Amino acid sequence: MVRIRPTDPELIKQLMVLRKPYFTVADFERLLGLKKQTLYVTLNRLTRSGVLTRLKKNVYAVFTSGIDIEKIANEIYYPSYFSFEKALSDYGILSQMPFTLTLATLRPSKKLTIADTAVEYSQIKKSLFFGYELKNEKNIAFPEKALLDELYLMSKGLRQINLEELDLREINKNRLEKFAQKYPPNIGDLFCRVKKYLGTTPITNEAKKRIDWTAGA
Repeated sequence: MVRIRPTDPELIKQLMVLRKPYFTVADFERLLGLKKQTLYVTLNRLTRSGVLTRLKKNVYAVFTSGIDIEKIANEIYYPSYFSFEKALSDYGILSQMPFTLTLATLRPSKKLTIADTAVEYSQIKKSLFFGYELKNEKNIAFPEKALLDELYLMSKGLRQINLEELDLREINKNRLEKFAQKYPPNIGDLFCRVKKYLGTTPITNEAKKRIDWTAGA
């Protein structure tokens, strides 16, 4: 059996040609044709030498590939889409930048660490798994859907944010109302609070003052 050297450029070339954001042990097993014990020794050696980066247990990326953690997080626990605090922050609705990547999924809720990045998947019902689009090769909720997903988890006691601090000037009211029809009634009180702030941006949190962008429109 030919020993694969940790810096074997041919191996790197083979992996790069596949254009995958990450590789599982099963991928390496098919590619290298090594027995499990030998394969794990090889993967450990390649990781120590810097040829591979270990993302999580049995999942690796090639060091030259420019690791896209968000893309990997979206693909590794399928189906899923970015929502909740992560999406709200990306859209500028939530001013704080979350330290955790938050996604909605049909699978059981799960927390992972991928290359030192915390990732949290929250399970939602199949009837609520909609309202997202593909952007930059990643699924992300529309602003209105991310907001409703957040209210949904808040109504279940699984999330807590200050609704008065949200910047809701760009929320599409018609889309919000349409999407909201699919949600259970127990988001009603939270939804009514949010609707009061549509089209506005907070000025100060203490005085609860807001700019009304719809005034005079």
